[in-house]
Order: sequence, then C-alpha cells, then structure tokens
Amino acid sequence: MFDLKQILSVSLILFSVIDILGSIPIIINLRKKVGHIQSGKATLVAGVLMIAFLLVGKSILNLFGIGVEDFAIAGALIIFALGAEMILGIELFKPDPDATASASIVPIAFPLIAGAGTLTTILTLKAEFEQVNIAIGILLNLIFVYIVLKSTTWLERKLGKTGVDVLRRIFGIILLSIAVKIFKTNAFPITLG
Repeated sequence: MFDLKQILSVSLILFSVIDILGSIPIIINLRKKVGHIQSGKATLVAGVLMIAFLLVGKSILNLFGIGVEDFAIAGALIIFALGAEMILGIELFKPDPDATASASIVPIAFPLIAGAGTLTTILTLKAEFEQVNIAIGILLNLIFVYIVLKSTTWLERKLGKTGVDVLRRIFGIILLSIAVKIFKTNAFPITLG
C-alpha cells in the first residue's frame, strides 16, 4: 500500500509538472497587479481540484468511453508540450491577465497549479502508481506550493532571474523525459505470455 519509492516518484513528477518555481515570475507579476495573493485559498482550491480528479477522473473518462491508457497518451503529449515550453521559453498555456477579482483562484489555483497538465498527470499516474501514494504526493506538493506562494518576494530576491530560468529549463528536460516514458509505456505495452 504505502510505498516510499512510489511517493517519491509521484512527488517529483508532480513537482515538475506543477512547476511552482517556474511560475514565480507570473505570481510576482500578478501580485504587483492585484496587491495580495491568498496563498492558503489558492492552495486549498488547487488541492480540492487535484484530489477530486484523482478520485473521479476515471469515472468521467468511462462516461466518454475513454481508457486510462488513451488519456495517459494524451497526457504525455500535454506534458511534452509543457516541457518544450519550459525549455524553449515559449508560452503555450497563457494565464488570463484580466482576472484581478479572484486572482488567488484564477489563474493561480487553476490553471497555474492545478491546470490541464497537472490533472492529466494525476490521472496518468494512476496507470502506474497506487492511489494512496499519489494522494500523499499531491499533499506533499501542496505543502511546497503553499510555502512558495508565501515566500515569492524572498525567492525573487534569492534566485534572481537567471536562477529561475535555470530551474525552469532543468524541470523542462525532466518533463520531456517523463512524457516519453509515459507515451512508450501506454502506446507500446509489453505483453507477456
């Protein structure tokens, strides 16, 4: 049931996909526009979205006649796009800059933290990991997200623009590797017998 290796793998994968460190420039920019970000509220809403998708995401897919493997392949393509975005410095997934009234929810909780890439990854992970280990990985990431949201000013000073750019590219390469692995596992499953 509880598997430390699985928890660590899930945590690292989600950490790469959520990319809260790479989102620091967006969060800092938004904070300057709206004045204050409610870190707790943003983290809680993102957590509810991720846990709900972990629990009922497969049922929703079944409703549309889509298998987890099909969704995993689609997820791998999204993760690949996110990784390419991070490495190449392009912006494919754009937050809405006009959402000032509820900036803690949109765009921070969704889609920045619990966006399409994160939700797709959570469902994709169900094909390889136990649900309880995924839930623990989600909670560990939410704790880290909350800490980062609370510390954006300090992090901005410590990392500097170059530090944030380097982190973003490193996690981009990790995401590309994860996407290739998920695609291979689900598109070309090895059948024994």
